[in-house]
Amino acid sequence: MKLRKFIVAWLTSWLPLLASAVCPDDVAVAAYVEEFKAARLSQGFGKDITPDDARCARARLIEALPNVLGRRVGYKAMFSSRESQQRFGVSGPAWGAMFGGLMLFNSTLVSSKFGAKPRYEAGIVVVVKDAGLADAESPLEALEHISALIPFIELPDIMVDGKPTGAELVATNAAFRGGVLGPRVAVVPSRALLNTLAQMEVVVAEERSGREIGRARGDALMGQPIRAALWLAKALQRDGIVLKPGDLLSLGGILPSMPVEPGTTISATYVGLSDNPVVLVHFD
Repeated sequence: MKLRKFIVAWLTSWLPLLASAVCPDDVAVAAYVEEFKAARLSQGFGKDITPDDARCARARLIEALPNVLGRRVGYKAMFSSRESQQRFGVSGPAWGAMFGGLMLFNSTLVSSKFGAKPRYEAGIVVVVKDAGLADAESPLEALEHISALIPFIELPDIMVDGKPTGAELVATNAAFRGGVLGPRVAVVPSRALLNTLAQMEVVVAEERSGREIGRARGDALMGQPIRAALWLAKALQRDGIVLKPGDLLSLGGILPSMPVEPGTTISATYVGLSDNPVVLVHFD
């Protein structure tokens, strides 16, 4: 009898956790999308969401977000730097989808209130040449399936109230809201280009004051940015997603994201890449 009471008590204590660890239903997804549209803080899908349920939530959210952000234009890697993995307590990269509604041209004026917790993050985007990228066996081979590089300032919105966990960020589609695309750099596959991408220095600054915010080398992204592109293409393939020519792949933040300050102009300069391209965003 005592053993039976113990088992019942043990099961009862676990039921709330078991009940919370489920893929969000249509009601929960619709509620989050409404919060996303209104750019207001959200409780997300729960602090205790499991990695499996976070991926399920992401899949459901990706199907719902085109009603707010327009058509899918590509995918983004997250946790692709060691610093971000340590900050969010994860063991490896993850991915989210990107949509075209707030993908903007270089030197665009953007509302400083574009999200609930608006931030900016310097990274780099590659343009997919063909689906063979997912089958490449090395960064050099991967370059054969990439048509261009684009300096990029992502505009993420970490809507979750409080400090999010890694699983919460996955569940909310990697906090994607939009970004600013800089000048395209054509890709001519070579080891020299791989070396340039690893060694280039990305310098982020506030243009009006001349204040430097931070700098980091390209090899912050998995030791080589194209290695991040290769990881992302293979991860998408494992999840049943076939890349198309023209898809955009964002390779992650070369530096940590920063909160938006009204009345600032943020630049990211890619020192060492062809012509040292610059991408700018102005916040009102």
